Amino acid sequence: MNYTDLEKFRKTMATGELVEGEMLKTFHKLSQEALKITMELNNKYHSEEEIIELFSQLTGREVDKSFRLFPPFHTDCGKNIKIGKNVFINACCKFQDQGGIEIGNGVLIGHNVTLATLNHDQRPQFRQNIYPKPIKIGDNVWIGSNATILAGVTIGDGAIIGANAVVTKDVPPNSVVVGIPAKIIKYVNQ
Repeated sequence: MNYTDLEKFRKTMATGELVEGEMLKTFHKLSQEALKITMELNNKYHSEEEIIELFSQLTGREVDKSFRLFPPFHTDCGKNIKIGKNVFINACCKFQDQGGIEIGNGVLIGHNVTLATLNHDQRPQFRQNIYPKPIKIGDNVWIGSNATILAGVTIGDGAIIGANAVVTKDVPPNSVVVGIPAKIIKYVNQ
């Protein structure tokens, strides 16, 4: 199977199955393209319009004109990120998006947030094996600085992820989670 087609890549990664062989070559190709685009994005001033254009190139999808980003921004793929409207990403965020990152409308992402969609095999002799799982972030979510969201997590609409939280499980809508691992401490009053 030829994995160079972007849609095939995205569909294959959505299966959550072991990544090996030709797919690893595709990873490398997409990583090199992402490095080139993020180097441009991160190493000189760009207008809001230029940032939207560069992020659209990075993701392979048209990014809405309401999108805002404070560079630097880092990703090792880029092509499996989907961004809603009125999204703000603050400086120094790191997205490992091969497994898929879907960000809803009105999302605020604080400084230094990490979204990681890949896991390694727990067995030492197979530790190099990679398994992708998507991260889905609902509408109007606020993710605090230095939070880490792990593979396979869905964050419900209106949730708040506290600064420095490590999110290992799904987060219900309108809940506030903090800590390592993140736990619900309350719900947002509406």
